[in-house]
Amino acid sequence: MGFLDHLEELRRRLIRALIALAAGMGIAFFFVDRIAAFVLGPTLGALPAGTRLITTRPGEGIAFFFDLALIGGVVIAAPFITYQIWRFVAPGLYSREKRLAIPLLLMAVAGTVAGALFTHYLLYPSTIEFFARFNSRFTDYTPRLEDTFGLYKSLLLAMVAVFQIPTLVFFLARLGLVTARFLLRNTHYAVLIIFTAAAVLTSSPDWWNQTIVAAPMIAMYLVSVVVAWLVAPRRPDENDHSGHLRLVVSASVLHQARRHRRKL
Repeated sequence: MGFLDHLEELRRRLIRALIALAAGMGIAFFFVDRIAAFVLGPTLGALPAGTRLITTRPGEGIAFFFDLALIGGVVIAAPFITYQIWRFVAPGLYSREKRLAIPLLLMAVAGTVAGALFTHYLLYPSTIEFFARFNSRFTDYTPRLEDTFGLYKSLLLAMVAVFQIPTLVFFLARLGLVTARFLLRNTHYAVLIIFTAAAVLTSSPDWWNQTIVAAPMIAMYLVSVVVAWLVAPRRPDENDHSGHLRLVVSASVLHQARRHRRKL
């Protein structure tokens, strides 16, 4: 295919993906109340009974429901969009590259789901509960809808990215750019960077929240070490002299055969 043919193919795949996304958003709009109850459940559970989130700007509620429909549409259309991406990329891949792409895709999907579940059921509720502790008789803790949902999205994206570390290491290890030995040798630096990132992400001095964020990062790093060891390209062992030994033995046999022939 020529360059213009590739552009035409890309345009066709993008149009199909956008149509699927629009259809997914349309379906999600019918269940937007249930999606909102699911997303805001941890926040409302951490607040006093009967407390509701507030909106202070015109259109804030509409933007919230549109964001929910967009997220739901992405989730619904994700399989079809992934298929369109694969159909565009696959013709240009060798068979060995296709074998590499499939586990990469499966690991990316698993990491995304795991990161989303971890955020929704553990990280986000603990963060909201931490902020709710500072409510007193002098204040009325009524979070804004936009701020609360913005925090939810930020933590969700951060954890989805963290849970993609094994996928990234898998790709780099297959290319020979990262090894398990290198990762183990630099573990202390990784732990320092992880806790620094956890402190920035949580934006709170509470060591418990920082540990909750740092724990999955460390776990993903250790999993990445195992992944790098499992998928590293197998090279001949430099300490294996079996080939050299066979050559020496063969040469010795030939030498003895020649000596024996001379004696005869």
